[in-house]
Amino acid sequence: MTIKTVLSVLDVNRFDNDLKSAVDFCRTHDAHLTALIVSMCTAPPVGAYSVLSAVWLQDQQREIDALAERAAETRALLGRSEMSYDVQEVYTEFAWADQDIAERALYADLVLIGPQATRNEELRRRVIDGALFQSPTPMLVNPSSKTIGLAAKAILLAWDSSDEAARAVRQSIDFLQAADSVHVTLVDPLASSSVNGEEPGADVATFLARHGVKVNVDRVASGGRRVDETLRQHALDISADMIVMGAYNHPRLQQRLFGGVTRSMLEGSDIPLFLAH
Repeated sequence: MTIKTVLSVLDVNRFDNDLKSAVDFCRTHDAHLTALIVSMCTAPPVGAYSVLSAVWLQDQQREIDALAERAAETRALLGRSEMSYDVQEVYTEFAWADQDIAERALYADLVLIGPQATRNEELRRRVIDGALFQSPTPMLVNPSSKTIGLAAKAILLAWDSSDEAARAVRQSIDFLQAADSVHVTLVDPLASSSVNGEEPGADVATFLARHGVKVNVDRVASGGRRVDETLRQHALDISADMIVMGAYNHPRLQQRLFGGVTRSMLEGSDIPLFLAH
């Protein structure tokens, strides 16, 4: 994947650091930045209909005006940066935000979420449901303000022989090829011709090596820990600068009801997370 267009999803209330990180990322990768500022409208208050309508409309207008002001400030700031950019603004209801974001993600090579947007749980959920599940575009979640450079020293590739993991490999190939080392990591793998092969991880390692990736295969025992805990610990052990993994192995409804590795990784990881579905 060659990154030419980056969609950075920004929280209208707090996005200064996220915008700076997105600018640094796009400069590093010589990419066009689409800054998408999202404002989700206030839910209607409880009360008499006439009072409700007037108050709600006033609140909505204030939110719309604030969004327009933030967008104008962002255009002025990026205009001084001498980089390729455009600024888009979305005022939407929570229920429709995922579709609005998905429409923009169709025309990007990568969706970038910075630490401020990541901490907004409602916005993060809408971005994941929209960009990740309703578009073919991969996502890079950067929970820290540290710029993601051209080449990581070490990348942990979470591998389970799933379609999602295979897509993550292909869509992150630029990062994998540039890394000093890529650790294909399998947690409690079973040797089976129908799942991981007789030598778990060997097939994907061979595929990556043919693409010039400096690859290692790490078969890690969980020792009774959850998979996300095991992956995070191994990422620390190898000093990983990025984790690459497929997003969700089961229907989204099931994941919402019972949790999942991907959601736990999103909530608990301090390392940039590359996701594909």
